[in-house]
Amino acid sequence: MGLTGKGVGVAVLDTGLFPHQDFDNRIIGFADMVGHRPGPYDDCGHGTHICGIIGGSGMLSDGRYQGMAPGCGLVAVKVLDQKGNGYAADVLAGIEWILERKDALGIRIINISVGSYGKKGMSENSALVRGVNRAWDAGLVVVVAAGNNGPRRMTVTTPGISRKVITVGCSDDDMEVIVGGNRMIDYSGRGPTAACICKPDLVAPGCSVVSCASRPGSYAIKSGTSMSTPIVSGAIALLLEKYPDLTNRDVKLKLMESSRDIGLPKNQQGWGLLDVERLLL
Repeated sequence: MGLTGKGVGVAVLDTGLFPHQDFDNRIIGFADMVGHRPGPYDDCGHGTHICGIIGGSGMLSDGRYQGMAPGCGLVAVKVLDQKGNGYAADVLAGIEWILERKDALGIRIINISVGSYGKKGMSENSALVRGVNRAWDAGLVVVVAAGNNGPRRMTVTTPGISRKVITVGCSDDDMEVIVGGNRMIDYSGRGPTAACICKPDLVAPGCSVVSCASRPGSYAIKSGTSMSTPIVSGAIALLLEKYPDLTNRDVKLKLMESSRDIGLPKNQQGWGLLDVERLLL
């Protein structure tokens, strides 16, 4: 369809962003809530991988490893350290930074492949859920990972338990992969939430995804719902390029109507598998 996500800004709250060749001149903003360094960097690689799935041009691989929306603008906000760990306060500071600059940078989407899991902070009144809800209420499309704590019920991580945001699970977690150094299978977070909300909202592939690495001229393979989430964010960037007047609620409705039932339980697949072709009709 000739859509590349051009003119759509996507903010990624993660471990930062290495200025890989596949990002061309499309890194339109960077903030570091962890080390407070001025220029883009990524001492972990997770954030760069996610940015590549959303908007890598694939130039270095002759188009083989192109992202979903290779023309979108990328805004990276570093809220996690080199091990991928972080504090809710830094995530919330990152959301505030984005809200202050969303109009100036043309940010329409926030991708959050970050989550916490534990008894503390699992309610909809937690600071993280209130933070993502605030971004949603400001008109941004907020796309959040379901986390890798499945297959039991009620294993969706915070802030993916928010009923407002779009929560993404992994459609192919039946294949054994290495996630965070551990062999995992059937790991995608399952609902419902403690408030009996059906989650995730939809699923997308997340198994052995090739994307940009945080060193020059390299790609890396990673797996998990962290990889499924930017596939959905990138698809939404294409949708917003085609239909720029859609609200975040319109986007959620279009995802619901176009996702394909793949026969899994509702609290595993939500509305079903992302179908980009049907979404963009």
